[in-house]
Amino acid sequence: MRIVVDAMGGDYAPRAPVEGALLYDKEFRGRDQIILVGNEALIKKELEHHHRFPRRNIKIVHASQIIRMDESPAAAIRQKKESSMVKGIQLIKEGLADAFVSAGSTGAQMAASLLILGRIKGVSRPALGAFLPSEDGMVLLIDVGANAECKPNHLLQFGLMGAVFVEYIYDIAHPRVALLNIGEEKSKGTELTRKAYELMEESIPNFVGNVEGRDIMMGGADVVVTDGFTGNVVLKFAESVMGVFKRKFKQNLGRNLFALVGAFLVRHAFTGMKKSFDYQEYGGVPLLGVNGISIISHGSSTPRAIKNAIRVAHMMGEKRVNEHIAQELKSRGLVWEEKQSLQL
Repeated sequence: MRIVVDAMGGDYAPRAPVEGALLYDKEFRGRDQIILVGNEALIKKELEHHHRFPRRNIKIVHASQIIRMDESPAAAIRQKKESSMVKGIQLIKEGLADAFVSAGSTGAQMAASLLILGRIKGVSRPALGAFLPSEDGMVLLIDVGANAECKPNHLLQFGLMGAVFVEYIYDIAHPRVALLNIGEEKSKGTELTRKAYELMEESIPNFVGNVEGRDIMMGGADVVVTDGFTGNVVLKFAESVMGVFKRKFKQNLGRNLFALVGAFLVRHAFTGMKKSFDYQEYGGVPLLGVNGISIISHGSSTPRAIKNAIRVAHMMGEKRVNEHIAQELKSRGLVWEEKQSLQL
């Protein structure tokens, strides 16, 4: 595969994207061509810091502009056609690349992916998922920000796309899909969730019903569906939990000898728990529903996170996830079309 990495995207660019690309290239022995898009001089300078790394399959494509985090996504992608993000996604459109990975502006990446690549035939709204730890290992929460306002059919498609993703990427046979609500009963919630429940019950074979916020991590579902506004609130809250726990743990650690001994005894368990909350393990998640592979990584992604995001991009292509999504929607008669609200 030919995987584009936005070398100028993220809090630690270009260091983290470049080093992450090198880590991937080294670990997988050049199985994919990695195309670093961004300021060529800065990329080459960063590569010089890693001169001992073998570069089996690394290429540079120059892009003279950068989309900043504080810019309006719609305005940025219109005005900055030479940005690393727009130019990188355009390579996929032109058939010169197969996937795109960035830790840059999430809004700009979602807008550029939708407008340049379009949607998979039949997909009404692309959606963004995120992984949270659960009793069974992990759960995909979808949507977490791509669609603040949704219709029942949107939530239905989110559930189906999420189920296809975890089935083929993480080998979860017959993934269980749940709907986030304020109660387990079918009659609970808003008009949106009640109608979505009816659609999902009818069209998703492994629909397990409603789950409340306290149940998301309890292991009862592999995919939890909600609108982008609610999903983003839940995700941001969950991300803060581990940070608070770590700070409290450190505050109490040095208070007495018994606390230090206890911490030493449970260090392996603590390390395992920390790992389950670590976004770097997953690297990035795809914007599901666009007609191409666009992997969105955390803004503070480290080289390890970028490496894992590239791995997800490879697996998306290898397992033909987008094709399976299109087939799933078509086979269930769930093909809808909506006009795109933005134009380049």
